[in-house]
Amino acid sequence: MTTLQPIIDLNADLGEGLESDDELLAVVSSASIACGGHAGDPQTMRRVLAACRDRGVRAGAHPGYVDKRNFGRLRLVMPMDQLLAQIRSQLILIRHVAAETGTGLAYVKLHGALANETAEQLAFAVAIFATVQAMDPKLAVLALDNSEQVRAANAVGVPAIREAYADRAYTAEGLLLARGLPGAVLEDPAEVVERCLRLAKHGEIEAIDGSVFRSAARSVCLHGDTPGAVAMAHAVRQALEAAGVTIAPVSA
Repeated sequence: MTTLQPIIDLNADLGEGLESDDELLAVVSSASIACGGHAGDPQTMRRVLAACRDRGVRAGAHPGYVDKRNFGRLRLVMPMDQLLAQIRSQLILIRHVAAETGTGLAYVKLHGALANETAEQLAFAVAIFATVQAMDPKLAVLALDNSEQVRAANAVGVPAIREAYADRAYTAEGLLLARGLPGAVLEDPAEVVERCLRLAKHGEIEAIDGSVFRSAARSVCLHGDTPGAVAMAHAVRQALEAAGVTIAPVSA
């Protein structure tokens, strides 16, 4: 009997004004590209989309609150129709730039505070994912596994690619620990590598309190703004491949 080797998609959030984009594109299999909300403009989108096309990296849209001052990490209060209009505007812009560069967009991944809110609030996530589906039913969503994002995607009928984070601490409930809390960002490369290997081989993630929960995530996010991000990304990829894991985009 043949044993199938696991496949893991490595993704990174790019086009956010960091200098590590080109180096991370040499490591990842998917790139979530900022589309003018928390970061990015048509020039940065065009550059990253063209690089994805040339390198064979899958491209996705990475919308967030229109709040560059706070990098989209502050939860804003506004009418839902205003928020949905912001998201539509960002998706329209990146789709236009993608068409110019001849690069396909495969998915949408929400950024920062917007991602955290949809992970916690089902109705909030349903409204946003329904908007994505109405714009382009072929787009998948990159959704935090074990969160309301997955439930919302299933309710709306949007394909959900389940995601985990290599360098972020988790609560026992399977949600991300708030960035402002101690230990929220993992900076030890050995710890990050072990996290990714355990997920790939056993489908498990250890929470900050030492408890362990199951995860079906097959896409792993590597943040570009984590200290030593590029070296950490290379270490993760090398360790996974040495363990027999294939690095490639995964579907829902």
